[in-house]
Amino acid sequence: MAESEAAASSSGSGGCPWWASGVPLTALNYAVRRRLGLFLNPRAPVAADWTALAERLGYEFLEIRGLEGDADPTARLLAHWPARRPDRATVAHLLAHLRALRRHDALDDLAPRMEEDCKRYLERKRQEAEQPLQVPAVDSSQLRTLESHGITTQDDPLGQNPELFDAFICYCQKDIEFVQQMIHELENTDHKLKLCVFDRDVLPGSCVWTITSELIEKRCRRMVVVISDDYLDSEECDFQTKFALSLSPGARMKRLIPVKCKHMKKTFPSILKFITVCDYTNQHTQKWFWIRLAKSLLLP
Repeated sequence: MAESEAAASSSGSGGCPWWASGVPLTALNYAVRRRLGLFLNPRAPVAADWTALAERLGYEFLEIRGLEGDADPTARLLAHWPARRPDRATVAHLLAHLRALRRHDALDDLAPRMEEDCKRYLERKRQEAEQPLQVPAVDSSQLRTLESHGITTQDDPLGQNPELFDAFICYCQKDIEFVQQMIHELENTDHKLKLCVFDRDVLPGSCVWTITSELIEKRCRRMVVVISDDYLDSEECDFQTKFALSLSPGARMKRLIPVKCKHMKKTFPSILKFITVCDYTNQHTQKWFWIRLAKSLLLP
């Protein structure tokens, strides 16, 4: 462990607020990370910037140089840190490093926002822990339990630590180019969302209806429905949409997000008319499209 990491460990345990203890850095949403970048990205001779934070995290000179060309090096650093040191990338350690760097301006501004994110994370974990255990019966539901093991490319075949996603993408094959663009805008940018795209993430060999319902209900926090004329002709999309709606009647949990990707000749599906649509076809609002969609998926 680097000397600065050891120092952060000792300071992070005593002076850490209760809401940050044990909370992973991934609990902080995009808005908090971007806000922290406003404080640390500017290079200033009188205040510690993102390079000083990178040094405390154990990054070497050449690694820091490699981040200098990024538009938001702080966000890039925070996105990379959990993969580099998953045991150290916590909110408590980030606060400890900022205190050590004497960036009290950033701490005073961001602490309330960080506290909200951490409390949402802790509440979600509490609710998950309180959910009753589901005992599989010896019938078709038992088959579903068995089939839920090893259904995605990153799953443990034995069923331990199943792969989880921010959103399941409901789409028809003719809209795959738009889905690929969605992957680029939401996964490969600062949003760092994790999407479940059937043709990319699901392993072949299982019942489509069984594993689809498993993914939508238990593995994905939201579902994005990519709507077009071709979507209306897809039995798979129809099943997925109705199944997601059954889990959140009246859209009370904001579980389902309709996205209109093309101009349509057919009538917009009536079962989705009562839900706010994210419209990619409106050129006047297209520049806000991806950020609106990303923030919807980042809601707790």
